[in-house]
Amino acid sequence: MINYLRKKFIKDYQNINNQNVREAHGKLAAILGIMCNLFLFLTKLVVGLLSKSLSIVADSINNLSDMGSSVVTLVGFHMANKPADKEHPFGHERMEYIAGLVVAIIIIFVGGSLLFSSVDKIINYEYVELNAYIAWISIGILFLSILIKTWQTMFNKKIGKLIDSVALEATSCDSRNDVIATSVILIGTLLILFLKDVGFSIDGILGVLVSLFIIFSGIKTIKETMDPLIGSSISKEYIEDIISNIKSNEVVLGVHDILCHMYGPTKCFMTAHVEVDAKGDIIKIHDAIDEIEQTIKDKYGVMLTIHMDPVVLDDDNLNRLKEVIGVALKQLDENLTFHDFRIVRKSSKSTLIFDIVIPYDFKLKPNEITQYLDKIVNDGEDKYNILINYDHQYINEE
Repeated sequence: MINYLRKKFIKDYQNINNQNVREAHGKLAAILGIMCNLFLFLTKLVVGLLSKSLSIVADSINNLSDMGSSVVTLVGFHMANKPADKEHPFGHERMEYIAGLVVAIIIIFVGGSLLFSSVDKIINYEYVELNAYIAWISIGILFLSILIKTWQTMFNKKIGKLIDSVALEATSCDSRNDVIATSVILIGTLLILFLKDVGFSIDGILGVLVSLFIIFSGIKTIKETMDPLIGSSISKEYIEDIISNIKSNEVVLGVHDILCHMYGPTKCFMTAHVEVDAKGDIIKIHDAIDEIEQTIKDKYGVMLTIHMDPVVLDDDNLNRLKEVIGVALKQLDENLTFHDFRIVRKSSKSTLIFDIVIPYDFKLKPNEITQYLDKIVNDGEDKYNILINYDHQYINEE
């Protein structure tokens, strides 16, 4: 069913890396969400009023908020596809994250409203006998709602993963919450129908449990949508694939200092330091670097800028010191790495200059690492100055 709808309403639906195709997927999900939630809101509101069930009325308001969320998602995908302009030179794709954040806030608001209403019903309990005919209609509507929301959960989750959309994944989470909430309300309606007056509000107690679950899910969704807005790390697999492509060019000896800035799910700007032979043909190397940048752009849609690092290959003393530093760092921690190693030679005293990448949870301070390496390299003598630039890893290793 999901693939049928994609084929039916989205041109070139398999080309999900294309921004127009992504927008079409997002709009399709949003329009289906508006239609389904409008239907559920109206039907639940009617049966909730007829059966005088606060939980069913609250559930209908939840569907109304879901319809509002779908409208927000629809607008978010439309705005995200706007081209770059003078005020926003990196485009508008992050609007999709903002849409997801708005959805999350709506989820928490609905959960809070349901919580207060449920607590009030527990405190001010009053038994109201259900009309059997209305009750069974309510049960049928609630069961239909569970089926529709289960399908919406699967639809939004699949589309969200296909196009890497936090907004749709947030909507999928919201639909899953609706399935749980409506299931609990269905169980409560059945209990009230068969058990009659039990002396306390079954409807209110179940409403509290459901509302707490909704609030928790909303908080979790806020974190998931805030991370890319703040700036999250890029997956190790994605970066390694790009590095592998860069290294496939014969002029490249090594790659380090990868920085990646995401301005949306598909808008990526990346910089990388590429090691090349210091004695190589500079024109040939420059042409190769241009070729690499274009290849990465064509294959991944990444705007890559490469900084060339010339590396001396035939300096025995430099190579010996590199090996000493490498062994010393591995003795401290297997995850410590270094790069851009070079010697600035002077008549009085030479300086070793290099960068070290340290894990975020590493215990030693940079000055302690410098002192440790100074003892090993100089071995009690005053041979070299050591100048180290400390970096952190910008790649998600998990």
